[in-house]
Amino acid sequence: MAENTERLITTHEELREVFGEPHDATREKVYDHLDEQARGFIERSPMLLLSTVDEHGLPSVSPKGDPAGFVKVVDEKTLLIPDRKGNKLLFGLENLLGNPHAGLIFLIPGTEETLRVQCRCELTVEPTVLDQLSARGDAALLAIRGHVQTAYFHCAKAFRRSGLWQPDQWDERYPVSFGRQYARRKGLGDDVATQIDEAIEVSYQTEL
Repeated sequence: MAENTERLITTHEELREVFGEPHDATREKVYDHLDEQARGFIERSPMLLLSTVDEHGLPSVSPKGDPAGFVKVVDEKTLLIPDRKGNKLLFGLENLLGNPHAGLIFLIPGTEETLRVQCRCELTVEPTVLDQLSARGDAALLAIRGHVQTAYFHCAKAFRRSGLWQPDQWDERYPVSFGRQYARRKGLGDDVATQIDEAIEVSYQTEL
């Protein structure tokens, strides 16, 4: 059997040999609160990615989206994230019950910088809180209250490399069929797949 000679990174020192140390000014961009610029970014953001970890260390990332400003900034150390109707798997929310620490990335379409926030979370169904997070005439079902621990802006390099906000670099829409996945797993026909996909499309129109 051939010996595995792949060079793996296993220590912090080896990792730094590859990337080096950050500039002192770069370290200064990490805050322990939401400054004025961060608060303005959140107020204009219609989408965030919520990262959580379960009790076994398995990570999960969930998108959260609504009209811009759907996350309420209570103060420089506190924000409220609404949760609404979804697939009911609740991976992220259940993770937060066992491990309340979360990572957030806020996005604004066309803006290549992102805002990263780490926070300690708690879940609330207090009606006065949920009413503050209403959208399309409905209060939130639940709110994640995040107590900010770190906040900083991430540079635009990843978005420049990917061309994510450049329409001329977009490919055709990739068709995702939940119906086809389900039908194949269950040994069912294309007619069932079509029915499921049509029902999902109706839910997109009527159950946001």
